Amino acid sequence: MERALGSAGISILCQDARLLIFYAENLPPHFAALFMPGGSDAALFGEVHGQYLTALKRKVLETGIPNNAEVEIDVDGEMRTYELKIQRTGERGTLGLLSVMTEVTETRHREKVLKSLLRELSHRSKNLLAIIQGIATQTARNTLSLDSFLLKFRGRLQSLSNSQDLVTDSSWRGAYLFELAEKQFAPYWPETSGSMPIYGINAHLTPNAAVHLGLALHELIVNSASYGAISGGAASITLNCREAGINDRKAIEITWNEVLQDQSEVHEFSENSFGRTVLERVVPSSVNGKAELNLVPGRIEYRLTIPETEFEIFKRV
Repeated sequence: MERALGSAGISILCQDARLLIFYAENLPPHFAALFMPGGSDAALFGEVHGQYLTALKRKVLETGIPNNAEVEIDVDGEMRTYELKIQRTGERGTLGLLSVMTEVTETRHREKVLKSLLRELSHRSKNLLAIIQGIATQTARNTLSLDSFLLKFRGRLQSLSNSQDLVTDSSWRGAYLFELAEKQFAPYWPETSGSMPIYGINAHLTPNAAVHLGLALHELIVNSASYGAISGGAASITLNCREAGINDRKAIEITWNEVLQDQSEVHEFSENSFGRTVLERVVPSSVNGKAELNLVPGRIEYRLTIPETEFEIFKRV
């Protein structure tokens, strides 16, 4: 029995009707050092826990209804959690209590982590649903046919999904800028043009910044594939990230520079278009930064400044 208790990590406490402990088996070292036959719960668990356990155990003695309790004990500076399953033993005149004690510290820790992850998942799901609702509404306002709406809406949802995949793969820690850009550009970048020219700092973005920057990059690359440099057969586009400042805080500035084949000014970024709203208002507001979109004949330039609360700087390329 002793071996079975030891391998299972189970301790046993036996108490008489006066709640004095007359037998204990397989106590953890911390409790074993405090145990003395005839001792009380207060001597073993401390005054506060002792009062709580004494009241609970008296009720079990009176009613005969088993009960459970948990106590947190400071063991060498670390809080350990123990669960006690308490039941009455014996018959009238020889009543006592049997308490089966097990340590559940790791179990409770895992439960707390799981609850935290579920709360985080719920929060992020609500945020994503709000973003999707905004995308659907704004896309519908700026399209004239169902086919056009579905094409643009699916593309934007796929963009959101691509960014979210990176965030999820990192256990919701975020995404690297270069990997995010490559993920967004892949469906539209010409295979004959080689890799996308991305320079500067490969910053690690927060989940919030990654999702919203992904939307901005999607609007830029789709416009280029439809009307800009890519559609003209010359992928003369660069993406650069450098250190900057915003309101006396450290920041990064991400710059999209696109040179067109001719000096015509053809693009989807009309004054009230969804793409322009995303670039100039939605994204900078969501990351507490600022943005500037310059549309001139022969060139499209977009600058987004992101404060240090939304990224970590890692390496330059």
